[in-house]
Amino acid sequence: MPVQRWRPSVGGLVWVGVWTFPLLDPLSTIDATHGGVLAGVGLGVFTLTYMVITTLGFDHRDDLRRVSGTGFGVVAALGAGLAAAYGEHWLILMLFVATCGMAVYAGRERVTVAFAVLVSVLAATVLLGLLHDALATALTTVIGTVLASGLVGAVRQMQRLIRELRQTRDALATVAVAEERLRFSRDLHDLLGHTLSVIVVKAEVVRRIAERDPPAAAAQAADIEDIGRRALVEIREAVTGYRESGLTAELTRAKGVLSSAGITATVQRTADPLPEAADRLLAWVLREATTNVVRHSGAQRCDIEISTMDGAAALSVVDNGGAAERAASGGASFGNGLRGLTERLGAAGGTLQAGARDGGGFALVARLPL
Repeated sequence: MPVQRWRPSVGGLVWVGVWTFPLLDPLSTIDATHGGVLAGVGLGVFTLTYMVITTLGFDHRDDLRRVSGTGFGVVAALGAGLAAAYGEHWLILMLFVATCGMAVYAGRERVTVAFAVLVSVLAATVLLGLLHDALATALTTVIGTVLASGLVGAVRQMQRLIRELRQTRDALATVAVAEERLRFSRDLHDLLGHTLSVIVVKAEVVRRIAERDPPAAAAQAADIEDIGRRALVEIREAVTGYRESGLTAELTRAKGVLSSAGITATVQRTADPLPEAADRLLAWVLREATTNVVRHSGAQRCDIEISTMDGAAALSVVDNGGAAERAASGGASFGNGLRGLTERLGAAGGTLQAGARDGGGFALVARLPL
C-alpha cells in the first residue's frame, strides 16, 4: 500500500482543525497543572492525532480503514488518559474522541460499531466525571457529545449515499451505452444481413450463367442493382433516425455546445409539440444557427426561443456578438449557411430572416407554417 495514500488533504485538516477551539479550555489549565509540560505535550499529540485520523475517517477508501481504525484507538486512549489525569476541564476531550469514532465508523455499513463506540464514550465520560467529582460537567459534555456525534454521523451517512448514487449513475450510463450498441448492431444485422446474403447468392448465379445465358445473367444483375438501391435507402433512413433526434434533443445539445464555448445560453419554449416534419426541420435550423453563433459571433450571450402563432412555428436565435467578428472569422461560409437554411425552409413554405440588430448583435428568425 503506497504511503502517500495515508496522507490527509490539507483542506480536510484545516476544516477539522477549525472545530478544535473547545480545546482552549484544557489548554488554559496547563500552567496551573502539576506536570504542565507533560500535559501540554499530551494535548498537542492528542489534537494532531485527532485531526489526522478524523480527516482520514471521512475518506471512504477501503485501504484506509485499518489505519483509521488503529488511529482511533490511539485517540481514544490519549483522550481518556488525559481526562483521567488532569481533571474536569479535560473531560471535553471525550467529545472529540466520540466525533473521531463517528467519522471513522459511521459512514460504513456497520453502523452498530459507531453506535457502540458512542455509547462507550458517553459511559466513560460519566465515569470520569464521577472520578473528578464533576458530574454536572460530565453531563454537559455528554449532551454536546451526542449532538456533535449525531452531526458527524449524519454527514458520513450522506457521504455514503452520495457515493452509492454516483456508482449507480455510472452503472446506468454503462448499461445505456451497452444497450445502444446492441440496438445499433441489431439494426445493422436486420438491415444488411438478409440483403447481403441475397446479393451474394444472385452474384453466384450471375457468375454461373453469364456465359451460357447472358439475358438471364443480365436480369439477375438488374435484381442485384435493385436490391442494392433499396438497401441504400434503408441505411439512409436508419442513419437519419440516429442523427435527427428532434427539436427537444437539439435544444439540449445547443445549450451544452454554447455553454462549452463560454456563451451564456437561455432557452424559452412556449410552442406545443410540433408535427414530425416541422420538428426535424427546425432542429436542423437550430443546429446550423448554433454552429454559426459558436464559430462566427464572438458573443457572450445567446437567447433561443420557440413559439407558435397564427398557425406557424417560429424559432428565434439572438446573440450579442457583432457583424465585424463574423466578417473577420468567415462571413462567406456563414452566408452560405444562411442560404442553405433559406432553401430548406422555402421548400417547406417557410421563411428565414437574419441580420444585425440595431442595438448590437445578430438575430435569426425562422418561421414555418404548420
